[in-house]
Amino acid sequence: MAVQDISYVELFASDKVAAVDYFVSALGFTRVADSVEVDRSSILLQQGDVRLVVTSGRGIWKFLDSHGDGIADIAMTCDDPAAAEAKAVAAGAVPLASPRGNVVVAGFGSVTHTLLPAPARPGGPLADGRRWTPSPEITSTEPSRIRLLDHIAVCLAGGTLEEYADFYRDAFGFSRYSSEYVAVGGQAMDSIVVRSESGRVTFTLVAPDPGKEPGQLDAFLERNGGPGAQHLAFLVDDIIPSVGEARDRGVEFLNTPDTYYDMLAERFEGMAEQIAELRKAQVLADRDEWGHLLQLFTRSPYERNTLFFELIQRQGSRGFGSANIRALYEAVERDRLSS
Repeated sequence: MAVQDISYVELFASDKVAAVDYFVSALGFTRVADSVEVDRSSILLQQGDVRLVVTSGRGIWKFLDSHGDGIADIAMTCDDPAAAEAKAVAAGAVPLASPRGNVVVAGFGSVTHTLLPAPARPGGPLADGRRWTPSPEITSTEPSRIRLLDHIAVCLAGGTLEEYADFYRDAFGFSRYSSEYVAVGGQAMDSIVVRSESGRVTFTLVAPDPGKEPGQLDAFLERNGGPGAQHLAFLVDDIIPSVGEARDRGVEFLNTPDTYYDMLAERFEGMAEQIAELRKAQVLADRDEWGHLLQLFTRSPYERNTLFFELIQRQGSRGFGSANIRALYEAVERDRLSS
């Protein structure tokens, strides 16, 4: 029953051509396959171990009307999909009908989880019930930088964080990896990181503190029409050239004030040269007892300003330090107030 990996993440898009162009031209994904169904069509993109499915068509307009462009399905592989479904339903998950014959259960908000059998070999054909045909290969001219999907951040309604952390524990066997409470001015957010037993599926669950002033998480929930996937974090080996290439290809990142790097120099003594490079690239940094973490967040490329992306480099760091979570919250809050 154990969840092993994320098979793919599916994005519902109002403009499939523009959505695919962003991933291919700006972030370096390769278009590998196409699928046409009665009421929708999909394109499969891949880079490293990350698979994204971009879908559009009349069959998804209800989702788009409610939420705008965003993540609709996070498909996970498991040892036994039928047994995994039974366990999830026993934990409160709602089973959903699938025209492709897959096992599908409700996750959070309108986001579903398709449960697929683990493939015989990693990287094999996507066996999700769709008829995939190889695409005329459209490969980014940029170097392949992204290796895997480090984590998915999930924005939930205030007061529901514990409920969902328990749900992913009981339904899919995830364990709580860490938790953090971050207060910024009169606002505050709570977070719990849950991770599969395999260690290869990580959700960062975040929610606003309903007892505090409304902030950027409340704004996300309003724009998104409820809970949803806030961002996808892509792991890279070398973040500074990755950010530079993405920026040159049109990706807009959140701005980081110079004062952040002045404070960073106080926290990371003896690293003046490295901090100068981070300042130039606008990359954020944090560290824990295992090592360093470097990251940067994009602005949302979508009309409702909801889903965005993260590039992350781990230099030994295993977790999600408080400085990182605070930096994300403060960076998005600055961007919200200035826009």
